[in-house]
Amino acid sequence: MPATIEQAFPSDLYGGRLTIDLDAIVSNWSLLKGKVSDSTDCAAVLKADAYGTGQDKTAAALYQAGCRTFFVAVPTEALTLRASLPDAVIYVLDGLFPGTADHFLTHDIRPVLGSLEELLEWAEVCKASGKNNAAAVHVDTGIHRLGLSPAELTRALGDNAVLGPFQPSLVMSHLACGSTPDHEMNRRQLKLFTETTAPFPHIPRSLANSAGVLLGPDYHFDLVRPGIALYGGLAIETEPNPMKPVAKVEARIMIVRDVPQGDTIGYGAKQTARRPLRNAVVAAGYADGMIRRAGSTDDHPGGFGLIGGYKAPILGRISMDMITLDVTDVPEHLLQRGAFVEMLGPGVAASDLAAYAETIDYEYLTSLGRRFERVYAPLT
Repeated sequence: MPATIEQAFPSDLYGGRLTIDLDAIVSNWSLLKGKVSDSTDCAAVLKADAYGTGQDKTAAALYQAGCRTFFVAVPTEALTLRASLPDAVIYVLDGLFPGTADHFLTHDIRPVLGSLEELLEWAEVCKASGKNNAAAVHVDTGIHRLGLSPAELTRALGDNAVLGPFQPSLVMSHLACGSTPDHEMNRRQLKLFTETTAPFPHIPRSLANSAGVLLGPDYHFDLVRPGIALYGGLAIETEPNPMKPVAKVEARIMIVRDVPQGDTIGYGAKQTARRPLRNAVVAAGYADGMIRRAGSTDDHPGGFGLIGGYKAPILGRISMDMITLDVTDVPEHLLQRGAFVEMLGPGVAASDLAAYAETIDYEYLTSLGRRFERVYAPLT
């Protein structure tokens, strides 16, 4: 796809640059789609601004590639998406907020009904209109967040007096431990979901998130709904990541300076120079999605940046607007003021940084680049 730039100011006024590769997102969706049968719909999860990549552009690219079903978290995301994709199927994972049914009907948006109370409210809406207004129903198979209990689902779907004209367009559940393939919870949830939904073969079923797609055909049913894997994230913790990276964060070098042996770096004086160092201060921080917990101390090494192929470890705490890197072993010609350092991307995987920050790559991706120049182009 041709490169585009979203910016309010000239490029040289930005402290950093976030590059997003829409072709890589499409490639990841195609790879996942290829793992399911032709009878299984491969949807796409676009919540949190498409995991930080930009909902409108990402949705348009996936729609052009053939994706027709999308999941978002909240109604506002759905309304924004409907404006750009007038004929897509759009589900709202957080369900039906009180008093919002008219908005769903007006904009042809489908709530994922996550409680018996929501189901009863939607059924009354259908009775009042005399129409089967499309919506999904969530059944809880063990994660204990949203969802009707299996007993509630069985009773409700078997009682036409309760449902009226409403028949769910989808019944779904969510895996708690899909990223760990050998976890017994996966098989337990699969068994419960299969048994609970078996009496309703006319209703399409969905269990698989990104990890569920990779767990194999038993988990695929009629629709899969990958999220993190579309954006290059690590869906299965115990296996190599087959997905392409889709985002790159680069931050400008502001200054390079010497640090004598024994001096400390950064807030709290948590990092001590164990040898004479050179450090580079770059214009990115936790306000830009560079999570503070990935900083370094004398007892706990932190993340790193990449400069011309050279690894530059983080020194000290990550602050709001700045990160200090150890560039002692980086050639001088790569350390020019204003030069870019890769802080996340093909050479610095979000899952690797997440391990240093004791979090998951989801948090990195959904937090990135609030102040960066945003470029849509292939990653280089």
